[in-house]
Amino acid sequence: MTGLTEETAYDRVRLAQWKAGEARLLGLSRRELLRLTAAGGLALAAAGTTTGTASAAGPIVKPLPPEWFDVYGSNAETRWEAMSGQGYLTPVDRFFVRDHTSTPVLDAATWRLKVFGTGLRRGPVEFTYRDLRALPSETITAFIECAGNGRSFFTSQQGQSVSGTAWKLGAVGVARWRGVRLATVLAQARLSRHAVDVLPEGLDPDYVTGGVNLGKVRRPLPVGKALQDVLLAYEMNGQPLPPDHGSPVRLVVPSWAGISSIKWLGRIEVSAEPLVSPWNTQYYRLLGPDYPAEGTLVTEQVVKSAFELPWGATLAAGQRHVLRGRSWSGHGRIRRVEVSTDGVTWKLAKPISPALDRGWLQWEFPWRPRAAGAYTLRARATDVTGVTQPDVAPYNTQGYLFGAVVRHPVTVGSAP
Repeated sequence: MTGLTEETAYDRVRLAQWKAGEARLLGLSRRELLRLTAAGGLALAAAGTTTGTASAAGPIVKPLPPEWFDVYGSNAETRWEAMSGQGYLTPVDRFFVRDHTSTPVLDAATWRLKVFGTGLRRGPVEFTYRDLRALPSETITAFIECAGNGRSFFTSQQGQSVSGTAWKLGAVGVARWRGVRLATVLAQARLSRHAVDVLPEGLDPDYVTGGVNLGKVRRPLPVGKALQDVLLAYEMNGQPLPPDHGSPVRLVVPSWAGISSIKWLGRIEVSAEPLVSPWNTQYYRLLGPDYPAEGTLVTEQVVKSAFELPWGATLAAGQRHVLRGRSWSGHGRIRRVEVSTDGVTWKLAKPISPALDRGWLQWEFPWRPRAAGAYTLRARATDVTGVTQPDVAPYNTQGYLFGAVVRHPVTVGSAP
């Protein structure tokens, strides 16, 4: 078996539209590859078919109370006021949902993961849910965030037209994920030292747009990233994954745009040649006047901050208020957060949680507004690499990676 499907053959044609030999991210030495693939193999069945899917009655399975979510078709954005008092992790019932089509409901007992391709030293192999649970597990705390989180502010703050779902800042959540390292699974499948790309594919319904069927949601990862810190997760916050968040198994790709963390994982192609899909050619590239004609691939997330307040919240004048929020970055932990209530002066916020490399920092800031009126709150974070949120985000036509300081309006009413 060659490991090439009709879909990937189509993708190979698309590859010709992009620069040959796009720089590999996170290269790995031959010695590191051999070390990872030297582990013994589990007794795994040879290639078979993955289980079929059954769709839920609606595009999203879990309840979506309006006080917790803003809903955009098959997507649900967490309202930041719903995170107030919720602790460090985002509760599963308040975690945002990003679906390209609809949530499939899969049976873990019949689920299969097929690993195949020219980047393996053996034929295709198949893992059951029980196989994965028998492998050494790892638990990580990490955020997952849609690449379009904050997209609406390109228009509302910067007056720029962009395409895509008009997320504010709620397409992000932090969870504790438990599962098996992708490196462990690839070692079991006998990864070749010639492997270049890994292409995970979901089991959700095919994505059809403009009358064109683009197939299953899938996006390649460079083998260096795949072997670095990627997890095949089967638990979320100590419980089995729920349907909307990828049950029975999903990918968690820390610090990278959420499209890389493929849900409802069913197949992984490992290739000795570069792989492409519509999700790294047509979508999830930075396109626009300041980028090359073929665009720049979206990978790592940018620095962001959000207040745990309703949009347009009303506060009382003359009273002490404790403003709380969270900041995060794909570059690493947050070093400091500053808050401005007047648009001129900035003061340090107080950290109230650990600053985790793949999570976020919770913070608070006391404020006593003296007079009634309209105010704009601003928060800006600086991460461990020294990157600080700018006043203006670089424009791209599809509205990805908005990282500028968000202007959060509040109204201060007269003191009671």
